[in-house]
Amino acid sequence: MNSRTLTITLFLLFVIATLAITVWASRQTRSAADFYAGGRKFSAFQNGMAIGGDYMSAASFLGIAGIIALNGYDGFLYSIGFLVAWLVALLLVAELLRNAGRYTMADVLAFRMRQVPVRTAAAVSTVTVSIFYLLAQMVGAGALVALLLGIKPGATFLGMDADTAKVVTIIMIGALMITYVVVGGMKGTTYVQIVKAFMLMVGAAIMTILVFAAFHFNLSELLGDAATKSGKGEAFLNPGSVYGKEVAGNALQTFYNKMDLISLGIALVLGTAGLPHILIRFYTVPTAKTARKSVLWAIGIIGSFYLMTLALGFGAAALVGGAAIRAQNPGGNTAAPQLAQALGDRFFGGEFGGTAFLAVIAAVAFATILAVVAGLTLASSSSLAHDFYANVVKKGQATERQEVVVARISALVIGAISIVLGILAKDLNVAFLVALAFAVAASGNLPAILYSLFWKRFTTRGATWAIYGGLGTAVVLVFFSPVVSGTATAIFKLPHDWAWFPLSNPGIISIPAGFFFGWLGTMLSRDKADEAKYAEMEVRALTGAGAH
Repeated sequence: MNSRTLTITLFLLFVIATLAITVWASRQTRSAADFYAGGRKFSAFQNGMAIGGDYMSAASFLGIAGIIALNGYDGFLYSIGFLVAWLVALLLVAELLRNAGRYTMADVLAFRMRQVPVRTAAAVSTVTVSIFYLLAQMVGAGALVALLLGIKPGATFLGMDADTAKVVTIIMIGALMITYVVVGGMKGTTYVQIVKAFMLMVGAAIMTILVFAAFHFNLSELLGDAATKSGKGEAFLNPGSVYGKEVAGNALQTFYNKMDLISLGIALVLGTAGLPHILIRFYTVPTAKTARKSVLWAIGIIGSFYLMTLALGFGAAALVGGAAIRAQNPGGNTAAPQLAQALGDRFFGGEFGGTAFLAVIAAVAFATILAVVAGLTLASSSSLAHDFYANVVKKGQATERQEVVVARISALVIGAISIVLGILAKDLNVAFLVALAFAVAASGNLPAILYSLFWKRFTTRGATWAIYGGLGTAVVLVFFSPVVSGTATAIFKLPHDWAWFPLSNPGIISIPAGFFFGWLGTMLSRDKADEAKYAEMEVRALTGAGAH
């Protein structure tokens, strides 16, 4: 039995198990609260695990391990940024959002505003962020399956070349995520995320222990070998090789590089508190106290995982080598699977052991992608059904049954759009899609949420300007940045060049712009803020009185 057969077998077993969970959950889903929020019956630990399952995407498992393996110290900055982001979510968002809202982010934004413009803007932002995130996961899945099935240029599997295999994988992932959401709702999706988080933590823990065992549990020996095999020497263990890089004789480029580092950090730290598929998880627990505890569990789970990515990244650099990783995938996305194969060869009986362990880690990676895309699809379909259909189209007159039907239809439509766009974008730069999603979330959603919760004078115009202004600024700056054109690694490679914005991440401009537009819209608004409604929301947010 080779790696290909093992991978397919393990993946099918996971799919069968999760589909069984989804069918079981569908029998427990009887109301809108069940579909959107899982009946608000999950414990802090369960929700913490599910948040971890939502957050630890393929970009985390495959991407961060690869970035560390290729760039050393600078790659670990992503792990730190993603983890610190949870303190912002814990201290500013989790408890207040749980108390003040019902099913979606827009419930908070529209609490004391005019419903139609605010909910429309929130739905547009939610769907935009979710689809770009979905694209990143599905494009990553397509690339991963071609690698793991051993389909290289000129080779085929079941008559499929690498491009055809990517397309088939994207369609399959899309069909599964639609099934999870349409059939199981939040209950089914949550249990899938819990199973996936458990698998990912166990897989990463086993790999971490084996990496340290390979170096006699001597961290210095591990780092030394990683630096040597990386080809960069001591620079591999020091900051400044990629982010904030100093360019001799070019003070302006050095300045841009340092601003880019700050911009990336701001986007990573603030983006999480505006991600719609994370925010809706706070509504699945019975009380605000449980929401707060679930974030603490999530911080512990996610923090442990990101610490393990340090061992995975440096372990891959030391045991596989930077050259071998780049030869397989220039972006380093295969570092973790390659490390699994190397560890299996060493500890589990040679080639067969390496093949088996690679298959297990590949199945975990597939599980990771499936769980995250299900959470994203649920967030965007919930927003379309609850925010746009029920409150904009039906003016609050829709029944719960109608909402759930529309949510399921929305999941089908969003899934279909994601499949088509994923196929069209199968060769694009995945990092671009992820960066755009974070930039949009931090630039549009977060300013509107914080102003709504903490600024008494905030108005409907301020909310819509914050969302559209932050969203528009982020999209425009990314489009005119080196990520899209003007460099050898851009989506549109040289000679295409329309990049006039010098930074790869727009956060340092677009996030303040979102706050500025929110302030400006409020100052220019003729509407007066509803102080009585603000007082009601403040009491509910801080005490939980009247919360759903």
